Amino acid sequence: MDVRGLANGWANRMAVRVGAVLGAWLLSSAAAGQGVQAAGATFPSKVYEVWAKAYEKSGGGGVQYKPTGSGDGIKQISARAVDFGGTDAPLAPADLSRQKLVQIPMLVGGVVPVVNLPAQAGGVQLDGDTLAEIFLGRIKTWNDARITALNPGLSLPALAIQRVVRAEKSGTTEGFTRYLTLASPRFKAEVGEGQLPRWPGEVLKGEGNDGMVKEVRATPGAIAYVSYDRVLRDKLLPVRLKNAAGRFVAPSEAGFRNAILESDMNRSGNDLATLLDRPGFDTWPITLTSFVLVDAAPAVVARATAALRYLYWCFVHGDDLTHGTGFAPLPTLVQSRLSARFSQVRDANGQTLKYAVY
Repeated sequence: MDVRGLANGWANRMAVRVGAVLGAWLLSSAAAGQGVQAAGATFPSKVYEVWAKAYEKSGGGGVQYKPTGSGDGIKQISARAVDFGGTDAPLAPADLSRQKLVQIPMLVGGVVPVVNLPAQAGGVQLDGDTLAEIFLGRIKTWNDARITALNPGLSLPALAIQRVVRAEKSGTTEGFTRYLTLASPRFKAEVGEGQLPRWPGEVLKGEGNDGMVKEVRATPGAIAYVSYDRVLRDKLLPVRLKNAAGRFVAPSEAGFRNAILESDMNRSGNDLATLLDRPGFDTWPITLTSFVLVDAAPAVVARATAALRYLYWCFVHGDDLTHGTGFAPLPTLVQSRLSARFSQVRDANGQTLKYAVY
């Protein structure tokens, strides 16, 4: 028996094991040191900033969220390049299973058409079909008869309409176009819903919600679609939109909550239920749920645990921090189901991760 050879082989195997453990420890430590890294949907990004600052102040550690769009958020978490990805376009259960991802709803907000028009044209009213005709490029000026018919007594200029759309794949765009397909069979046939649709004719493009704001403010006659918090922050001129109750309503947090209450999200706890064009007196017609995606089988447990701790903390403390941001918190019934989602994230031994609330 070659005792020296056996000893050398055992030593080599131990070195490999120690090296692997040490490498994993170093990777975990580096990840913990840089804090939670995330990217994706721009729609809720300002709320995530508020939550992250409050979380860090509470002693929970740093969180960096890059608002790169829902398409990129899905891409990055699928590649495990971030600790969680944000999306306003939820993945189907089959896609979640195939990519080994867990999807968690975070909050609810509204997509709002905004315009750059003279002050005397403020408060312009549109219905879904007319809005669709505008984004199809068929209605070309603000004094078009179809718009003036919806706005008796309002002084509308003979100004060309400039459409502003998102330049990148966007869950906000998907939600907006889904609403337009509900409102207009023609829009459904010619454009359809999607994160990056083919818009007819020439359009202006903005990167993210902030890019849309920049374009619409710089372009007389422009119309764009942005999250409601940008309307508040940047003092934009929102469209009053006709809802399912037949009323022209302004966007509001109360209108988003009404959409929740009139949906299966509230009635049965189905977080994938549509919030578009729900009934209700003051309901906002283009209301969306925003989600995060996390790795269901993380290779580096420390990183995944840090992300889950932050996300769970948001569910515990987020309601109070959400009020006044332009978004609405999730219904209690939906939140009560979330513990099961967190337990779907497991380590290599099939054990659920241990996360704590700060």
